[in-house]
Amino acid sequence: MRLLLKLVAFLVICAIVGAIWVESRLNARYAGFSQPVFIEFARGTSTKAMASELASKGVIEQPWLFLAVRALRRGSSLQAGEYKFDKPASPMEIFSRIARGDIFYLEVLVPEGFNMFDIAALVGKLGTIKPEAFLAAAKVPGAVRDLDPNAPSLEGYLFPSKYRLLRRTTAPQLCQMMTAEFRKRWEGLHATANVHATVTLASMIEREARLPAERPIVGSVFTNRLRIGMKLDCDPTTVYAALLDNRYRGTIYRSDLASESPWNTYRHAGLPPGPIANPGLSSIQAALAPTQTPYLYFVARADGSGGHTFSESLVKHEAAVAQYQNAVRH
Repeated sequence: MRLLLKLVAFLVICAIVGAIWVESRLNARYAGFSQPVFIEFARGTSTKAMASELASKGVIEQPWLFLAVRALRRGSSLQAGEYKFDKPASPMEIFSRIARGDIFYLEVLVPEGFNMFDIAALVGKLGTIKPEAFLAAAKVPGAVRDLDPNAPSLEGYLFPSKYRLLRRTTAPQLCQMMTAEFRKRWEGLHATANVHATVTLASMIEREARLPAERPIVGSVFTNRLRIGMKLDCDPTTVYAALLDNRYRGTIYRSDLASESPWNTYRHAGLPPGPIANPGLSSIQAALAPTQTPYLYFVARADGSGGHTFSESLVKHEAAVAQYQNAVRH
């Protein structure tokens, strides 16, 4: 009897020691890699297959460790997706990441007023989508044909926002995400105005008005000019024309202002053929409901505020321009 008790005690001690040892292994951080490791688990991947893949890439030391965690956490569901491992972690921590779906993604913040050339350069910095691939996708307007049958490209409909991309996200997929965001925002406005004209005007407002409070006023200047058939004389349209022709040199030259491009509003009255940038919500709202003003002109103020001086006559405008030039010289 005494021998049996000793045996039982021995087995209990062994069990306790074993449990402590297993727990220590499951919580011990490990990294058998020198460079970041990316592993993608397809939907339906078994726990055993995950364990083998994690071990083969050096994320865990041995497959049984991951399986042991699974035995302890039977109620957890493991999520499909791509995961990045770049620092030592325990089997417990790794299991928890996969259970909560902590997948790897890239994040890109597209500012208001960026055109497709700006976005292409921005996306290119992620290293997963080439700028030329994004431009090629953005130049195909099919995704917005139902909204805007006259859209020459997706310009104007690549809504400025923050987007999360997987490493395998393609340029067309990103464009689809951005146009889907535009649709959601446009539908939220419950607008009945023509989409093409509204977004084209909003893109010009976005590029001209740095101060949000001035956007409805800038919108009124363009609307007033359109009403009387006066050319819009919008500098950003000449820049966009040069970008489309691959001849923009970082500033506006006399040749740009004289260009016969239909996008050049110094040469052609009315709106350009389409948007010249991707406006944010406030610029779209300004295009839908511009302030009622008598203004036909505006020029930047020289105080660095980003604001403008607005004028209803050419005489007052020329005086404002002279004041600006004098302030800049001094």
